[in-house]
Amino acid sequence: MGMLSFLSGRSFPRGITPPGRKAQTRTEPIRRLSFAPRMVLPLTQHFGKPARPLVQRGQEVVRGEPIAEADGWHSVPLHAPVTGSVEGIELMPTARGPKTEAILLRTHPGDSQTVRWAQPQDLGALSRRQLLETIQAAGIVGQGGASFPSHLKFDVPEGRAVDTLVVNGCECEPYLSADHRTMIERTEDVLAGVRLGMQALGAPQAVIGVEDDKPDAIAALEGAIEPGEPIRVGILRAKYPQGSEKMLVRSLLGREVPSGGLPYEVGVVVNNVGTMAQLGYLLPRGEALIERIITVAGPGVERPGNYRVPVGTPLRYLLEEVGFEGDDPSRIILGGPMMGNTVAFLDVPVTKGVSGVLVMPEAAQAGEGREAQPKPCIRCGRCVEVCPVGLNPAELGRLAAKRQYEVMEERFHLNDCFECGCCSYVCPSDIPLVQYFRIAKALNRERAS
Repeated sequence: MGMLSFLSGRSFPRGITPPGRKAQTRTEPIRRLSFAPRMVLPLTQHFGKPARPLVQRGQEVVRGEPIAEADGWHSVPLHAPVTGSVEGIELMPTARGPKTEAILLRTHPGDSQTVRWAQPQDLGALSRRQLLETIQAAGIVGQGGASFPSHLKFDVPEGRAVDTLVVNGCECEPYLSADHRTMIERTEDVLAGVRLGMQALGAPQAVIGVEDDKPDAIAALEGAIEPGEPIRVGILRAKYPQGSEKMLVRSLLGREVPSGGLPYEVGVVVNNVGTMAQLGYLLPRGEALIERIITVAGPGVERPGNYRVPVGTPLRYLLEEVGFEGDDPSRIILGGPMMGNTVAFLDVPVTKGVSGVLVMPEAAQAGEGREAQPKPCIRCGRCVEVCPVGLNPAELGRLAAKRQYEVMEERFHLNDCFECGCCSYVCPSDIPLVQYFRIAKALNRERAS
């Protein structure tokens, strides 16, 4: 066993403790999903410039083969999730509505799950820059939902020293348990990824933050860490949003990321535990990110669980496979109920950043189904009491109602809001505060461009 766990029960100020609702899936082993007959692969599945197609209509490709290349350092390539033929490159709808260019791939019937394209390397012989290039070539992006290219996360600006890799194993969103199962079933992959992450950063130590409601995951990780290895498990109180970068850094290390700043400014880089598992599994094999583990759950799911889903799988196909046959996209949330988004169409694909698919009784977010009409603010102060970054959501909401978006940003730190949904969750007046803040940010960005 490695170093003992520490900081048991530590947390951050404020936040909320919504019902976990993970019983449906947390004990279910990860299962494979079958291949859909047709895959839809958007060229934009990551933060940054879209990938550039390498294929053309009618071309045959094999599972794992590059089908789109990175357009510069702030981009990642795309690989075929199945063996099949290219139907074309067309504009296709996305989860939020606007269409984007996508490669359409027709799956060869009866094809196996075997990856046909791989280029193994001696990772220990690589320089830090070469390791970053290898991570980029694998098309790996953050598995926590933001889809930020992983090689960029590890590419710390010159002059900045990182002493700690923090790994987010909290998974504090209700319903989601994919990271939990990953830590139990793919423990060695997680730790192999942590070691590669430390190598990429030149960081001398790593800390894996896990909430105290996951004792089996904590035991699995602690049992697999080598004696004397500079990797620790930090046990944290189960609370939302414990897994947010700034909250996690504060809870684990007692360091305060400055307003408007990033974790590397206090010597830390944060990555999701699912991302570590992808690094640890894919890089030694020379394979690319073509599938991911997703929680599929909610009252509308007949066969809930955690599934290994090929990237590009149409949402409608996935839902049929788990026993949901409805046609109302407003019932579907990609991600968790607090920070996830409803979809515009059921035919949109699963992308690299989708961590969960929830089927709810009715449209839900930051309140799991509450759709009451907003009422006037009663100045109860609950939103102020729970905001994890210490903002005044009530005042921001009043300014949003007056369309004073610039004041929200300049005087009330709007951009420090990471849209966790705590304020909307506790609001007795059902004011959709998070939605107001998203609109204000978007309009401010539009004004500044």
